[in-house]
Amino acid sequence: MASIESITLEVADPTAADPFHTAAFGLDTQLRLRASDAPSTGFRGFTLALTVAQPSTVDSLIGTALDAGATTLKPAAKSLWGYSGVVRAPDGTIWKIATSAKKDTGPATRVIDDIVLLLGVADMAASKRFYVDRGLAVAKSFSRVYVEFAAGPGPVKLALYRRRALAKDLGVTPDGTGSHRLVIGGGAGPVTDPDGFAWEAASLAPAS
Repeated sequence: MASIESITLEVADPTAADPFHTAAFGLDTQLRLRASDAPSTGFRGFTLALTVAQPSTVDSLIGTALDAGATTLKPAAKSLWGYSGVVRAPDGTIWKIATSAKKDTGPATRVIDDIVLLLGVADMAASKRFYVDRGLAVAKSFSRVYVEFAAGPGPVKLALYRRRALAKDLGVTPDGTGSHRLVIGGGAGPVTDPDGFAWEAASLAPAS
């Protein structure tokens, strides 16, 4: 099964961007940074979602993200699906921190249960077929709006969301041009998917 082995964020200054990801979320091994000045405006078409056990963990992670320089896109709040909030990192990456629980069931922690890469897609059927053809197994599928793939051996799960629906969920407009500022390392690469998201062999993704 193809899987995501690494996520590389392309940023203007990796040295300046690195402390945020460690201080905010403790992700010093799951993410890599790469210098890039590729033009990019508006919504980059993806988000990194951290799923956790309870609302107090959401609040804790969002709190440290804001302390480290993030800005709020959506304040943490209850919803039909649980409790979540959305922030934008100083490098422009959008992060969603969420739990399906609406009440705490124990002491607050900072444990991250899953890291999910959500890609905004224009044609769900075409994008789903692209990834299924490369060995990813569908775990959940909701009409032509959302597809989640089964977790592989890598540290990051992959899911697809209609671009406009994803932008609305994150509290941003769907318009954007230029680079996604994202490279996915894993078994599907090297290849570019129907929405322009680039994959490369995991061994080629350099550490920050």
